[in-house]
Amino acid sequence: MARIIDGTEISRTIRAEVAAEVALLRAEGVVPGLAVVLVGNDPASEVYVRSKAKACREAGMRDRTLKLAEDATADELYGVIDGLNADPEIHGILVQLPLPAHLNPKPFLERIHPAKDVDGFHPLNVGRAFIADPRGFVPATPAGIMEMLRREQVPTHGRHAVIVGRSLIVSKPLMSLLMAPGPNASVTLVHRHTPDIAPHTRMADILVVAVGKPGLITAEMVKPGATVIDVGISRVPDPAARNGTRVVGDVDFDAVSRVAGAITPVPGGVGPMTITMLLRNTVDAARRAHAAAGRRRARRAGRP
Repeated sequence: MARIIDGTEISRTIRAEVAAEVALLRAEGVVPGLAVVLVGNDPASEVYVRSKAKACREAGMRDRTLKLAEDATADELYGVIDGLNADPEIHGILVQLPLPAHLNPKPFLERIHPAKDVDGFHPLNVGRAFIADPRGFVPATPAGIMEMLRREQVPTHGRHAVIVGRSLIVSKPLMSLLMAPGPNASVTLVHRHTPDIAPHTRMADILVVAVGKPGLITAEMVKPGATVIDVGISRVPDPAARNGTRVVGDVDFDAVSRVAGAITPVPGGVGPMTITMLLRNTVDAARRAHAAAGRRRARRAGRP
């Protein structure tokens, strides 16, 4: 049976590290602040935003949630983002997606200042992630996957990683991270228009699946001993469950765990890492802002 990669436990360890970093910053008079802008009444988004706020408070960070009505105008949303960009107490800003249908998310994500774009969706941060520039912010999910691989000591150097999916939020930034100097993996990316993904997935030393299609990856599609990272989250009917459904991933966990060397479960795998890495990005943003403020003070005082 495959070794289970426990995202919940890894996340708990990282959050303790984040809380320690926050304590050091607070001792210097800086409280890392994360603001979430929620437009409308999407129930899943509201739950997720509450989870982010709770995680911030537990880490000793400042949290702020700004909620706009379902029919909010573009100008209203721009105004909120501009106010947060100018607020020195806020170091990280994210606009919770999805937005209502009348609001195209792209211009709003681009309105967030890159230094506060802790979701890593601004084009400048996307480009920096692509060239492995440490000044950028990497989206939380691929950052969490890389952290899991590192902490589980999964070899990446010279290994073949196959990513199923081509999203801008997970797959493409993860491809860049895996190929970057350091990890040095060779990466193949396949998607829904690839005629047959099985020949590719069977070659993977590291297989990452992020498409949202339950049971897509079966045991026959996995190389024995491979590390399998399941990013998918779907609800499927389950009469035995209390609410009639259960959460599953893109991988047939029971079957694949008999073939793989290591595997992430769903739930309890990649999911817990997402908010955790968002907190880490926010703390990094606060630290950078504090350092930049120090340099400005030094220049005004005539010090080198």
